[in-house]
Amino acid sequence: MLKEFFVDLHLHIGGGSDGSPVKITASRKLNFPNILKEAAFKKGLDIIGIIDCASPVVLNDIDQMLAADEMKELDQGGILYQDQLLILPGAEIESREKNGGQVHYLSFFPKINQIKEFSSTMDNYISNITLSSQAASLTGKELLKIVDYHGGIMIPAHIFTPHKSFYGRAFDTYSEIFSPAEWDKIPAVELGLSADTKMADLMPELSGKSFLSNSDAHSLPKIAREYNIMKLEALNYNSVIKALKREAGNKIIKNYGLNPELGKYHRSHCEECDSIFSGKQAVTKCPKCDSNKVVVGVKDRILEIAEMKTPQHPPYRAEYIYQVPLLDIPGIGKKTAAKLFENCGTEMDVIHNLAAADLQECMSSRIFKKIQKARQQEFTFQSGGGGTYGKVIF
Repeated sequence: MLKEFFVDLHLHIGGGSDGSPVKITASRKLNFPNILKEAAFKKGLDIIGIIDCASPVVLNDIDQMLAADEMKELDQGGILYQDQLLILPGAEIESREKNGGQVHYLSFFPKINQIKEFSSTMDNYISNITLSSQAASLTGKELLKIVDYHGGIMIPAHIFTPHKSFYGRAFDTYSEIFSPAEWDKIPAVELGLSADTKMADLMPELSGKSFLSNSDAHSLPKIAREYNIMKLEALNYNSVIKALKREAGNKIIKNYGLNPELGKYHRSHCEECDSIFSGKQAVTKCPKCDSNKVVVGVKDRILEIAEMKTPQHPPYRAEYIYQVPLLDIPGIGKKTAAKLFENCGTEMDVIHNLAAADLQECMSSRIFKKIQKARQQEFTFQSGGGGTYGKVIF
């Protein structure tokens, strides 16, 4: 029988349990054990992908927790923590494409020994395998061969963002790098915080891909700021891959994400005159000061390369729902959120699972009104751009 699970497949590691650095731009509190506790007991997630597991620092933490029986490796792939949270060990690799582009790719592996072997291989192409998202002297085509050889799957990350992404920083179309057979080996793409299904489905070549909404968390509170609901036959790696491929009834049924207007790269930004643009046309050169120093926004890039003017959603496309994380709701800070977790349950309980009557019993009337507005999407947005996130306005 198929069951529904909350899923976030893009979590970074800031450092090891011993304090060793992994992701330089991420919080040191974001280590492997802390992520598991946060995801399971505060966020209420069922499945996470940790994408810095090729680092020997992280692999050491994994080995220690397995040896201590704090989690176990599953026959059908993945690691199970406290019999409730599935971990997909993965790696984010930055490619160097022949055209000068730079792309981030996520890769996931069913077994620990496979990602250890992958790490050993990548050590030949990365200057410091210990650190996260280091540039590899490989193209995406070459990386796909390596991931496939080691039994993993590869997914382009935040595909439209202007910095280090597939469409945002490298290609107009997949055929510039991959053959159709190679493209078919990629089951899904990650939309990123500045895009949604309406925008991505303007591109026919993505019609065969499942869409993922993930947090790309660089700190513990940012886990599950975007996430998915998957319908799976079992809680293991193989079922997740079946969902990405839409096999045997396994599938993604909902994407929960920020409105793209909140993304810090949603629209183009001129670095010369500090202008952020709007309108229906793509802005790739500043219309105000005529500067070419424009960071092309996600929407602008899609308008520039999309073949269609209206989205064509395939029948299996998951519903995309604009969702506001608890900490993005005005008036809810870390202390209030901590009280909610203590009195009401996890963030998924507060946003999704609890009935309104139960919510009223475990929180103040002031916070309850805000939660209800968030649940019912009764809010507007102040658009982001130029590297600055937008704001939710109630």
